[in-house]
Amino acid sequence: MKRSFVLIAILASGLVLSAAAQTPAAAARAAVPPAKIAVVAFEMAVGQTNEGQRDFADLQKKYAPKEAALKTLSGEIDGLAKQLQTPGASLSDAERTSKAKILDEKKKQLDRESEDAKSALQQDMQDLFNTLQSKVYDVMQSYAEQQGYTLIVDISQQQSPVLYANSGSNITKAVIDAYNLKSGVPAPAAAAAPKATAPHPATAKPAVKH
Repeated sequence: MKRSFVLIAILASGLVLSAAAQTPAAAARAAVPPAKIAVVAFEMAVGQTNEGQRDFADLQKKYAPKEAALKTLSGEIDGLAKQLQTPGASLSDAERTSKAKILDEKKKQLDRESEDAKSALQQDMQDLFNTLQSKVYDVMQSYAEQQGYTLIVDISQQQSPVLYANSGSNITKAVIDAYNLKSGVPAPAAAAAPKATAPHPATAKPAVKH
């Protein structure tokens, strides 16, 4: 009987120690908050903020005169090409040679100026986007912290790993609204809403902030 009592006491003490050892781990697991995940189309959010729409529309206006000039030059090239291609055109050999030379020069001019304008526009768009995205990111980070999100996944890229997301987990519009409220920039007039959107450069995403 005494031996049985000792064995029961040892077993009981072992159970108590085991339970005591497990309690901190269980408590630690209980203390970890459940994950709250959201998705955001970040590049679209940047481009669709009131400030983004305004600034990209202003950029289009800045390059409108250059676009018109290139269109005029293109028209001149088409006109010269038609003159040279029209059968029976009353052009002397000297005139034909002169017009052909002018046509070639204008084509080179169009190619050069078009490429320069394209590069300048892309650079301006990139600079504008980089500046704006940093500010939108800060607002998104504050919003995520206020709402208790533990992870935000960007679904802007075509190769996004997200295969499915409930519409309720998409915070794109909420981020846009939060930024518009902070920036104070009014929405563009409905009749004159710009078609400009943010560019989608591969390096457009901001560095992850901790």
